[in-house]
Amino acid sequence: MGIASDIAIIVVAGLAGGLLAQRLRQPLILGYILAGVILGPVTGGALISDPHDIELLAEVGVALLLFALGIEFSLKELRPVRAIALVGTPIQIAVIIAVTAGLVAATGWAWDEAIWMGAAVSLSSTMVVLKTLQGQGRVGTLSSRVMIGMLLVQDLAVVPMLILLPRLSNLQAGLGDVAWALGKSVIFIALMIVVGSRIIPRLMVEVSKWCSRELFLLTVTALGLGIGYATYEVGLSFAFGAFVAGLVLSESDHNHQALSDIIPLRDIFGLLFFASVGMLLDPVYVRENLGLVLGMAAAIAVTKGVVFAVLSRLFHYGNVVPLAMGLTMFQSGEFAFVIGKVGIKTGSIEADTYSLILAVTLITMFLTPLVSRATAPIYAQLKKRRTSEPLRTINVQHDDLRDHVIICGTGRVGRSVAWTLRERGHHCVAIEIDQHRLEDCSEAGLPMVYGDASHPAVLEAAGLDHACLLVITTPAPVTALAVARYARQRRPELHIVVRAESADVVRELEALGVFEVVQPQIEAGLEMLRQSLEHLGAAEGEVRQLLGEARLTEAT
Repeated sequence: MGIASDIAIIVVAGLAGGLLAQRLRQPLILGYILAGVILGPVTGGALISDPHDIELLAEVGVALLLFALGIEFSLKELRPVRAIALVGTPIQIAVIIAVTAGLVAATGWAWDEAIWMGAAVSLSSTMVVLKTLQGQGRVGTLSSRVMIGMLLVQDLAVVPMLILLPRLSNLQAGLGDVAWALGKSVIFIALMIVVGSRIIPRLMVEVSKWCSRELFLLTVTALGLGIGYATYEVGLSFAFGAFVAGLVLSESDHNHQALSDIIPLRDIFGLLFFASVGMLLDPVYVRENLGLVLGMAAAIAVTKGVVFAVLSRLFHYGNVVPLAMGLTMFQSGEFAFVIGKVGIKTGSIEADTYSLILAVTLITMFLTPLVSRATAPIYAQLKKRRTSEPLRTINVQHDDLRDHVIICGTGRVGRSVAWTLRERGHHCVAIEIDQHRLEDCSEAGLPMVYGDASHPAVLEAAGLDHACLLVITTPAPVTALAVARYARQRRPELHIVVRAESADVVRELEALGVFEVVQPQIEAGLEMLRQSLEHLGAAEGEVRQLLGEARLTEAT
């Protein structure tokens, strides 16, 4: 059957690898790469009739990956951490490229290949970091926001890298090619902004009027791949054109629908890409150069960890943020595979260099969840050994710290609770570690304590000993449980209201003796049920009874 049988075999192997990765709580891409390793070098390629055809299809996966990234990209997400994201990230990339290239060149490698190696490992893994943060319940914390902001800029840096790196080997002929490539890129982006921003939104409106999801998906895919192919024909990167197409489409009113439709297609072709990556791994090279591989992985992980920690301190982030950054962002990411494959295709790097990039990336990816999990215990030990820093308070008066309500977290839920309670005459003191939210709430006159609510000193600064109520609105389960545990030990009689995102967290809170737990998804369902019953003419008493029964059913 040729390529059809190859695709079928890869999809089935990818499923097996994905299930294994999920069982081990690892990103699915690692399972896909493992499937490629088994189908390629381990079995001698006997199961795949033509790996080259799979590599060609994998290029579509790269284009769709960057196309979706362009649709998802939003400058709004960078605003709270824009300084470190927009300024610190280029510094981090440049430092890692320079250090890695120097280290590799010192072992006798050519400088151009050393720079390729440095560029590949300078980028961290968006997929691995997000998966790790979600698994540890740290999404929404200040450190996670800083990481996501830097990851977004790192992902954007892939585009100029794919333009510049293939021309490194021809620098002796002058920098004209590089300047011309940049010039064409600027012209192309300008044309896309002027022409695409006017034509594409109108096209999407007309297509959506026909109410055909199939035609809508075909239009979105054609835009991404068609514009990518057009850029390829004028001498730019296929993936670069797809990314710019995604950026233009992100300004359309149909961007969310376009993204939701393209994601399944992106994931399938992404499977082919990551499997093709694994098929290029040379186990013989890894076995024969195990010392070099492990040494390089250790050197890169330590260097990146230190750079991220130092940068976060230079941009005035304190407490746990530098440690969390260093222990979570040290790996090289999935775009290292993209850069490596481009290097192989253009003949810029040798197969051994690609094998080293791939092996180092896989090792650091696998280590990330384990190393990141050590953040909390290490930070706890560091806090014990150093003198306490003076806590920053804003708008806090002595009268605010008696018979008051402590609100942990000033996101949308926390702010709503604070404003409503204040309107009814209750004193409130909020705890927040996000600088952007802190400034917004302090300008509105809300008494604030800056810090991590899970630390006893911060809770005590907010007047825990004299509070009449503690409201924990943070969605991070680790933080919520830590706050509730300490408050229950310190003030067993204090009423605590906690937001919980899952039944497992509810059970842990109940084990601590906290029973005033709000689950947003369940409450949203009950409110929709209430409105439905009222619309259907149910009596008020019947509605209350049915809601009580439904809430009891959910609780059990």
